[in-house]
Amino acid sequence: MFDNISVTNTAANKIKRYLEKRGVGIGIKIGVRTTGCSGLAYTLEYVDEVDPTDHLFEDREVKIFVSPKNLPYLQGMEIDFKRQGLNEGFEFNNPQARDHCGCGESFRV
Repeated sequence: MFDNISVTNTAANKIKRYLEKRGVGIGIKIGVRTTGCSGLAYTLEYVDEVDPTDHLFEDREVKIFVSPKNLPYLQGMEIDFKRQGLNEGFEFNNPQARDHCGCGESFRV
């Protein structure tokens, strides 16, 4: 079994509002892509249709989908939403990440 992927109350509320405002969607899909100085960056997209190969996690009434190839990089991760000054966005608290680049764009496992 895999470690759960969770969302904070703040992130769950933001995701639900985004989905409601969008008018369609059943959840979000979290993944990683190769980029940046540390190697990997997070991806986040809306899910309109279930891919039966994805792993499903549900927390605070939010469905979180992860492809099998990305799961090893994301196990145990918590998704939060932060606002600092004029900047706001999702923050990924990932116990798998061993190093982050200085700009905060990428990570390494």
